[in-house]
Amino acid sequence: MPELVRLYIRNVLFGAGLSALFVGLLLGFDVAHLRHLIFSSDIGYIAVTLLFVFNTVVFAGVQFAIAVMNMAEDQTPPGGGKRDAIPSHDMAAELIAIPVPVRSESRARRQLGRTLR
Repeated sequence: MPELVRLYIRNVLFGAGLSALFVGLLLGFDVAHLRHLIFSSDIGYIAVTLLFVFNTVVFAGVQFAIAVMNMAEDQTPPGGGKRDAIPSHDMAAELIAIPVPVRSESRARRQLGRTLR
């Protein structure tokens, strides 16, 4: 059997275990009165089965995704990388501000008012 299939089956079984624990705690603590609703209904076993199956799908999917992402190779290069120099005061003196003409908002409104008339 391929390694990926074994990994998937292992994670589905782990997800089923987590789902059983989750549904057990959900019913044990009677969250939102689910235990009362399930035990007072004549088809409550269907609700428990659906809770278990759907939570198994969710937990198994999350477990499998985590396992697959952990399989990725570490792509960080060795070392700390290149360090750029911190600009000194001499370099700051070379920076020149460039004025950009901007029309004021009130002036633009006046001009818009003239064009609308």
